[in-house]
Amino acid sequence: MICKLCPRLCGVDRDKTAGRCGVRGFLPVVARAALHFGEEPCFGKRVGAVFFSGCALGCSFCQNRAITSFPVGKRVSVERLCEIFLELQAQGAQALDLVTGSHFAPAIARSLDLARERLKIPVIWNGSGYESEEILDLLRGRVQIHLADFKFASAETAARFCGAPDYPAVVQNAIERILRDTGPCEFDENGVLRRGVVVRHLVLPGCVGDSLRVLAQLDRLVPDKRTILLSLLRQYTPVGANKPPLDRRVTTLEYEKAVRAAQSFGFLGYTQDRSSASASEIPVFDGTGV
Repeated sequence: MICKLCPRLCGVDRDKTAGRCGVRGFLPVVARAALHFGEEPCFGKRVGAVFFSGCALGCSFCQNRAITSFPVGKRVSVERLCEIFLELQAQGAQALDLVTGSHFAPAIARSLDLARERLKIPVIWNGSGYESEEILDLLRGRVQIHLADFKFASAETAARFCGAPDYPAVVQNAIERILRDTGPCEFDENGVLRRGVVVRHLVLPGCVGDSLRVLAQLDRLVPDKRTILLSLLRQYTPVGANKPPLDRRVTTLEYEKAVRAAQSFGFLGYTQDRSSASASEIPVFDGTGV
């Protein structure tokens, strides 16, 4: 089957060869499925995180490159993926966290349909923000929460770090769309998010100027700051042979510039302290729970 699912539109027959996502075939490849305790507080104390192998965006600085650059993990059927979702719920997950699943969106949608009557927790779509209209159509009505990255504001930065100069235009369209699909943030009686949009931005070393442009663009996209949450990440950790400026951590001055900008625009949400930038925070992808 020719794949034109994501904005890359690579057009390869994924039944015969891997697409730009690095994965051959359309059934999901799961690298890890387990309770996860490191997401934003609004998701509760624990989520059931399902990490999918491969990635259509392929950022050069990816913290999860062990699975995004190589299709490691176990290929599962639609039925087995449904079972994994329900097993995580039975283990006490307060939400189902689907991480980097865009290139498997049709199969994931079918699994969610199979689980619909039994799945009582909200579904989080945890992605890069690099989503096509086709993918967003599949998610509408099946996903209650979008945890969307807004990585880059300039085509030049996006081209430099992920080879996708169209990323800024694609992500802005995606954020406008998911805001329409989910509506404003809704919380339960315990303050846990049940529906809405959380936008993440990772501040990168040497790139604070682009971070400020991201925040300015998000300000224009979201006039009412009460409708979303912003998670401003400081956790970038150099992994492997990164070239400057990605061979170091973010400085306090760089991160605080981004924090002050976010505050000036009136965003609500989360910041991180310096200790978040640690390789120990990166999950181990050993096939747990698959």
